Amino acid sequence: MPPVRVMIVGAGSRGSSYAEWIRHHPETAEIVAVAEPRPQYREPLAEANDVPPQARFGDWRDAVAHPRLADVALVCTLDDAHLEPAVALAERGYHLLVEKPLAQTPEECTRIVSAAQRNGVLLGVCHVLRYTAYTRVMKEIVDSGGIGEIASADHLEPVGFWHHAHSYVRGNWRREDHSAPMLLTKSCHDLDWLRYVLGREAVSVSSFGNRKHFRPEAAPSGAASRCLDCAVEPDCPYSAPRIYGSFLDEGHTGWPLDVLTPHPSRETVTRALREGPYGRCVYHCDNDVVDHQVVALEFAGGASATFTMTAFNRARPRQTSIFGTRGELFCDGDTITHYDFLSGASRTIEVEPTDDGRGGSGHGGGDGGLLASFLSAAAAGDPEMVVTSGEDALRSHMLVFTAERARREGRVLPVETG
Repeated sequence: MPPVRVMIVGAGSRGSSYAEWIRHHPETAEIVAVAEPRPQYREPLAEANDVPPQARFGDWRDAVAHPRLADVALVCTLDDAHLEPAVALAERGYHLLVEKPLAQTPEECTRIVSAAQRNGVLLGVCHVLRYTAYTRVMKEIVDSGGIGEIASADHLEPVGFWHHAHSYVRGNWRREDHSAPMLLTKSCHDLDWLRYVLGREAVSVSSFGNRKHFRPEAAPSGAASRCLDCAVEPDCPYSAPRIYGSFLDEGHTGWPLDVLTPHPSRETVTRALREGPYGRCVYHCDNDVVDHQVVALEFAGGASATFTMTAFNRARPRQTSIFGTRGELFCDGDTITHYDFLSGASRTIEVEPTDDGRGGSGHGGGDGGLLASFLSAAAAGDPEMVVTSGEDALRSHMLVFTAERARREGRVLPVETG
């Protein structure tokens, strides 16, 4: 079977990461076109993947104007630019793999799903956590009845102090009007993951959270608007020179540095901190998304769960406990511990590969698992092979939208189903 032909729409961090995986799996897929308005990101991706000049586009609209160039389009644009290209590409007959979140509103999500259905193309959503090794092992234990009936679960997303400052205070996802609420942009992964692992639907939800720390009132005395001009910067844990300098010290020039500048070096990073958004004081940005949030869920059958997202921690993998009537599971991203009530035995399962919290390991192997799965489905033209279908992802997104509305309204709400 020939490799699946892929067009990358959006050559930023996610698009480039997926392109790198594809480049190392030529038997599975090949990149034949790229659409990206920034030449400093478009051209390196195109050159690395031998994309011909006539298949390099500064606007996705120019790509859509051509007859179909590829079998699959990976939509990796920013959140507010998913809807239009996804619908247009579906109408051109492309199978679609769309970055999460699928779109910014319930109506937009539904429009993308409907466009895929109407045009008979596959639609997958990049909920990469479903594809990790620890997810597979945990779900196998849960589904086999290894801990009995599920009573409750506790899931933590420790975003990390520097990651939150980078992406959600200084970066692209700092404002709801530019992107979406934090629960959607960062944590739709997690509510989707709970649905998937527990194997049931949430029926009601409540939520609490706010922007506690990253605001002007919390700034230390004497804080300047930029870290490079700040007298108190040496004592600030959110110092941009310290955070980004630590990556340079380690010889690391990928994410997050390649978000600041396409060619990270001491000189280019310093220039970016002097002139760009990533050098701003975290207390004097224009951010408005929450920096901590808790979601409480009731699932069909009476099980309950809590989800906690927090910025205030050491960056590390997610942690999950699942409590059943015959045992419990605990996963820290590296190992799964299974305790059996009857025997009193505890076994530890090592899970590889791991995620060190810096994003360099592809979501613990989830990125590669996602691409291998969806590209195989596209090659076969089989919607049953799409693990995170548009229809399924829509249910997860509706759960997120309801949870966010519950937070804003201070209510317990029934989960909307779309």
